[in-house]
Amino acid sequence: MDRILLTHLPVVVTVARTRSFVRAAAELSLSASAVSHAIRVVEERLGVPLFARTTRSVALTEAGATFLEGARRAIEALEGAAESVRSAQSDVSGLLRINAPHVALHIGFTPILAEMTRRHPKLTIEIVADDALSNVIAEGFDIGVRLGNMIDQDLVAVRLTPPMRAIMVAAPAYLARFGVPRSIGELGQHNCIGFRLLGSGAIYQWDLQEAGKELQLDVSGTVRVSDPVYARELAVTGLGIAYVMEPLVRSHLMSGQLTEILAEAAIWEPGLFLYFPKAASRAAKIRAFLDVVRETNAG
Repeated sequence: MDRILLTHLPVVVTVARTRSFVRAAAELSLSASAVSHAIRVVEERLGVPLFARTTRSVALTEAGATFLEGARRAIEALEGAAESVRSAQSDVSGLLRINAPHVALHIGFTPILAEMTRRHPKLTIEIVADDALSNVIAEGFDIGVRLGNMIDQDLVAVRLTPPMRAIMVAAPAYLARFGVPRSIGELGQHNCIGFRLLGSGAIYQWDLQEAGKELQLDVSGTVRVSDPVYARELAVTGLGIAYVMEPLVRSHLMSGQLTEILAEAAIWEPGLFLYFPKAASRAAKIRAFLDVVRETNAG
């Protein structure tokens, strides 16, 4: 593509429409000499005159009319493409892909998805449950969800949930059978439901605190899982002690299905955050999703 022709094309079209170098210059906020220079450059590149000039009028030559017809089609196509992009940015439609850990789906997403569906029926939201801490941007997701301390500094982070406690729970039947641990040290005598980190393959160490100091505890038991929701379900059956985020078991604690143990050893996590590249915040579907998140949190 001849970039010089492309640069001066708006000048050619405006002169042809106004039939005046002066009026074209005023419309384009250029000097008359700049308009004349642009037309001269285009004619030199094409090797033919585009306009027949007199002291009183400016008219297209036959070659000029042919060139202008093709130029108009090109401009219309370009404007159409630009409008399609602008429309896509303002129209909340298409596909919004979100990568989130299992726990997020059970403590933060349901009311948001319900409201998004009500407001934006043209938008399809696809949520992939992933506890492996994948590189969601590289894998084509629009938004990721992580704990606040796991997000790169160069990404935009928006709070999804308040800070939350990481606690230990067990069913009353389990505690009645095996006793209630009275200290962190006694956890070694209990069946603790382990958690394997899918990203690294390591066994998760329980983050606890004792006497104001945080510590990481290796636990042992008869079952390991990679889904915190399933760890909760196993605890409800009386299999052992589970380490979970408090919102995930709040209703189970209220109903008496589970009991918190060693509450003084629980730590606070920063909460879940949405994250995405800065450039993505201009997309209508992401702006709409963030609006609902903020309104839900405010409510």
